[in-house]
Amino acid sequence: MGYWNSRGLRGSVFEELINLTNEQYEKRGIALIQKIPTPIKPVEFDTVKRTIKLAYFEQKSTVDYIGVMDGIPICFDAKETGRKSLPFSNIHEHQVRFMKEFDRQGGIAFLLVHFTTENVYYLLPLETLCRYFEHSDTMKVHSIPREAFEERYRINPPEGGLFNYLKTALDYYEDKKRKTA
Repeated sequence: MGYWNSRGLRGSVFEELINLTNEQYEKRGIALIQKIPTPIKPVEFDTVKRTIKLAYFEQKSTVDYIGVMDGIPICFDAKETGRKSLPFSNIHEHQVRFMKEFDRQGGIAFLLVHFTTENVYYLLPLETLCRYFEHSDTMKVHSIPREAFEERYRINPPEGGLFNYLKTALDYYEDKKRKTA
């Protein structure tokens, strides 16, 4: 079992931005998307501060978010990187498996990625993720290069507290429909 520590809070600002956006989507009737909490088992408490000092992950999580937009099931994970690539160490095999099965069942699955040094955001389609992730040994790479992220799926920076990633998700969905037609 993995232990919860400060690494568990990576991406928390990005996730908070997504959470606030999802609240607005729900209020406006655009989509219903929920953050999926990672189950932890507290082991050590600070009774004075009333906080958890040490905990371990009870089980592997699936993805960060799951929901529906305009009748389309979606799931995605939010990732942040300070590099010019997305390291595979930020992506877990069980997450990719879940996303592939979700896609097979008719939903769409993707990553939302924030390149912090450039302050740019992208939707990374499941197909691109799988192409790199599943062939990392033969390609001898340890990350997905920034060049693999299509400008078509670049997401505009947040405006007025809203991170409008659903427009890009709908573009991805339409592209998937055209490819299978």
